[in-house]
Amino acid sequence: MSWLDDLDDEPEFDEADIRVRPNPKANRPRTKRRPAHADAHIARVLGVDRGRYTVLIDEDTEDEHTALATRARELRKQPIVTGDRARVVGDVSGDEGTLARIVGIEERTSLLRRSADDTDQVERVVVANADQMLIVVAAADPEPRPRLVDRYLVAALDAGIHPLLVVTKTDLADPTSFLAHFDGVDDLVVFTSGQDDMPTDEIGRHLIGHSTVFVGHSGVGKSTLVNALVPSAARATGHVNEVTGRGRHTSSSTVSLRYLSPSGRGWVIDTPGVRSFGLGHVDPANILKAFSDLALVAEECPRGCTHLPSAPDCAIVEAVAEGRLGERGAARLDSLQRLLETFSA
Repeated sequence: MSWLDDLDDEPEFDEADIRVRPNPKANRPRTKRRPAHADAHIARVLGVDRGRYTVLIDEDTEDEHTALATRARELRKQPIVTGDRARVVGDVSGDEGTLARIVGIEERTSLLRRSADDTDQVERVVVANADQMLIVVAAADPEPRPRLVDRYLVAALDAGIHPLLVVTKTDLADPTSFLAHFDGVDDLVVFTSGQDDMPTDEIGRHLIGHSTVFVGHSGVGKSTLVNALVPSAARATGHVNEVTGRGRHTSSSTVSLRYLSPSGRGWVIDTPGVRSFGLGHVDPANILKAFSDLALVAEECPRGCTHLPSAPDCAIVEAVAEGRLGERGAARLDSLQRLLETFSA
């Protein structure tokens, strides 16, 4: 008998004879559906510290309290910042040792952003849902920087946030010349403050019913002002270096603080002092909004006008040359052009 005859005696197999080891994970249907979390609490994010979020639960009720939370895994790529309205589940009691979980972020009404410099397209989110920006600048020690204030104005108006301006240390220098630089900015509320006559009541009236983010160069007295408005804040204050003329960073994180007065309440959002404020994320078309006096004249410019010195037939340049914009017109135009040039390189 040949080997061919042996093949005829071999049993035949088909797919049904193959035993497949069950794999529950592989057989489980894939889905992108997430729990609805219908029982989630809507909480205000008061501060962020190393991946932990302090949130305010049951805001404006008798049960109002703070709790500590972490973010859900599905939000690992979602920035969560001070001022956000978050959906929170889990243990929201706020008891020591408990940790809630943020599972979603409500739609934001505004988003204040900055970049490391004007060429950096990576934006740093400063705060969410603020409707006012209070810019703090010193009349002296350190010297005021109108260009930095211009950048704050541009960032605020780009985000749809109403700007306010406080000039501190007016007992050291007269701020009149500095303030003249902003004469053309519509609806800019200006406060002046000396060491012994801080207008906390006047400023406080503009904080009621608003979420106001405080920004300013290091050493201008921003933390001192915050402590005067919110005595329980206990924000660290510093001094200006006599050699460099620079302030020392005292506030290391952004935090929301409750402003309380007999007339009402609001939110003060204190931010770390900065020496630069990049606008790499800003739409250049929005820059002109910070110069409303020039924007009115720009309506006569040809389409696509850059408003730079080399722009042909620019109505703003012509108006300044003819003296139709007053003594500060040239300085205003120069400030506008400096900002626009950062986007034309």
